[in-house]
Amino acid sequence: MRSVIHTATRFSAAFFSSQSSRKSTSLFSAASIHLRKMAHYLTELRGRPNATDYRVYLKTSDGKYISPFHDIPLYVADEQECGVPPKKFKTNEILFNMVVEVPRWSNAKMEIATKEPLNPIKQDVKKGKLRYVANIFPHKGYIWNYGALPQVCVTGQVIQVKVLGILALIDEGETDWKVIAINKEDPDASSLNSVEDVRKIKPGHLEATVDWFKKYKVPDGKPENQFAFNGQFKDKDFAIEVIKSTHSYWKALVMRKKMKSDEIVCQNSSLCESPFKCSDAEASTVVEAAAEYGEPLPVPSEVDKWHFFTK
Repeated sequence: MRSVIHTATRFSAAFFSSQSSRKSTSLFSAASIHLRKMAHYLTELRGRPNATDYRVYLKTSDGKYISPFHDIPLYVADEQECGVPPKKFKTNEILFNMVVEVPRWSNAKMEIATKEPLNPIKQDVKKGKLRYVANIFPHKGYIWNYGALPQVCVTGQVIQVKVLGILALIDEGETDWKVIAINKEDPDASSLNSVEDVRKIKPGHLEATVDWFKKYKVPDGKPENQFAFNGQFKDKDFAIEVIKSTHSYWKALVMRKKMKSDEIVCQNSSLCESPFKCSDAEASTVVEAAAEYGEPLPVPSEVDKWHFFTK
């Protein structure tokens, strides 16, 4: 895919995107209402938070609607109008754009809607119910030393990150790569350049990340998740090769002449050679057809239930 490294673990503090809790964020406050401005991009909220019609659309700073899945360059150095980023990989420090889906300390399972026009971010639904990730923690009495809390991010925010490594989660028989990265604005960004740096400077963070991914489905009655490579993190070079490989599949996808009905929607507003490029007017029509922004619906009480690991 072009723009991502999307989403992040909710547990690791210094790496991945650094975000806030649902209770403390101003995401749904009157001050944010419909639009949130962040660096190069804006988000436009549609529908009601905590409802199936809730959507987060992205647009450029000049108001042009875009797809977060297709229109945000993977490489920060390649941010430009029209055209797929070049194949040549940079030899200096590489920064990637990352789209935040699930902010830290929130548990609504938000994700890019790959099969909807313009690919807005929405809350996943399973068997007619909105999905929430269980709140799990090592054990009662556990004290997690975060040090200084990093920058707070929100759903739909596009941040620039430095890749440190990768973890291979096995999800229903398929590899679900979890890229370990750090926001370039994080105070620790200059000192964290690899997973080994994380291990030395932030002891316990990597282990906690594996534990979280291993057990986060257990409260729903499912078995612990499994990992490739015995749950070991692969290094930055390995991670970048995975990203490059995935990126090549994305480029082939958006250049196909036709799409099957059950495939990813490739509608975009910036890829000049893609047959799925749409006009600004067409993109606006998609957003205008979405439900108007409304007040959040109440969250089911069980969503805030905490589960603790046994010692």
